[in-house]
Amino acid sequence: MLNIMEVHETNRMIEQEKLDVRTITMGISLLDCATADLDATCANIHRKITTYARDLVPTGEAIERDYGIPIVNKRITVTPISLVGASCCKSSEDFVRIAHTLDKAAKEVGVDLIGGYSALVSKAMTPAERMLIESLPQALSETDIVCSSVNVGSTKTGIDMNAVELLGRMIKDIAHRTRDNDSYGCVKFVAFCNVPDDNPFMAGGFHGVTEGDAVINVGVSGPGVVSRALDEAIGKDFEFLCETIKRTAFKITRVGQLVAQEASRRLGIPFGIIDLSLAPTPAVGDSVGEVLEKIGLDQVGAPGTTAALAMLNDQVKKGGIMASSYVGGLSGAFIPVSEDRNMIAAAASGCLTLEKLEAMTCVCSVGLDMIAIPGDTSAATISGMIADEAAIGMVNQKTTAVRVIPVEGKGVGEMANFGGLMGYAPIIPVNQTGCEAFVTRGGRIPAPIHSFKN
Repeated sequence: MLNIMEVHETNRMIEQEKLDVRTITMGISLLDCATADLDATCANIHRKITTYARDLVPTGEAIERDYGIPIVNKRITVTPISLVGASCCKSSEDFVRIAHTLDKAAKEVGVDLIGGYSALVSKAMTPAERMLIESLPQALSETDIVCSSVNVGSTKTGIDMNAVELLGRMIKDIAHRTRDNDSYGCVKFVAFCNVPDDNPFMAGGFHGVTEGDAVINVGVSGPGVVSRALDEAIGKDFEFLCETIKRTAFKITRVGQLVAQEASRRLGIPFGIIDLSLAPTPAVGDSVGEVLEKIGLDQVGAPGTTAALAMLNDQVKKGGIMASSYVGGLSGAFIPVSEDRNMIAAAASGCLTLEKLEAMTCVCSVGLDMIAIPGDTSAATISGMIADEAAIGMVNQKTTAVRVIPVEGKGVGEMANFGGLMGYAPIIPVNQTGCEAFVTRGGRIPAPIHSFKN
């Protein structure tokens, strides 16, 4: 049982080291909202979200006041909309109507973001899933806080290359439609392989079909806390270093556990999981890149970066998993370039390249995340990047993802500004050598041999 003394123990981390709970996310199943009539489905969706989540924001704010723990975001995830709209949507425009319904309902309850405008197509696309994907440019350019994800592969099924090729074209279209705002629409979309059902972070969060009717998931943060703790490990060996990270991750996760239990009790909704990811912000002292540099790198991207990140990720998991009975989501260390001050600097100097970031994704929580690339990058090249990351996830039995922003009208060396937690990023070069013949072959890349576990 947690007690208030554990919160007092973390006061220093909150006040001086930027510890926060990044999000309380309420997952809501919309399966019972589906009908054959679009108007009725939209009405059901609006009613259920505004009923279940009406007290989410006030409850989060009350917990902040009572315990002095900053809770940065309050969010909602819903059942993948390709499933909810399968019976009533006859066109992409019909799916866009559901996107507007989600946006309206989420704004009424006051949350920061709503995720789940999603499709799961790791083997092939149904007509409804294709329509949802084709609706993405319109849906993400016309709504403000709706986030979307598409799972294109898994270790058990392989990679749906038809979906991968289509997404490259859709990302280009999203970038074009939101070109007046540094192609911001792409910030709200991510392509996954091996996506988890209980991720509270955006843009990839959705409420999986294995979940109950509603659930509370909490995502913690705290790279600044880890960074400050590592000041004690200067000159010490890896055993001391790992123990320091592990103990710090335990304390961070205990704070998340307290918030999750309180939110669950006050809202009367079951507690789901703690996602114990180290999620950075552009603020000084809140950087995963700074943690890696304190481990011993002159700058992120230097030789040794992948090894340092692998060690960090593992120790975060080992410490955090002892602090909560239910750890899930992504859990580890995020490397979103635009959201991390030290990574922004490394990318701007040329030390941190796209190729090095791809290598780092083999051992981090997600993948190529919040990376600004030239606006003239081809759709085929973007599809190739998605395929590469999906292959890493598929073969290594881990979650990988791609959230890249081809900033229309800007080129290498210029800066893209996304605002708030999304930060800013230098546009980095992309290998433009053609891959169109590969990504347009059609069909599916088979699952790897080690996927056969039965």
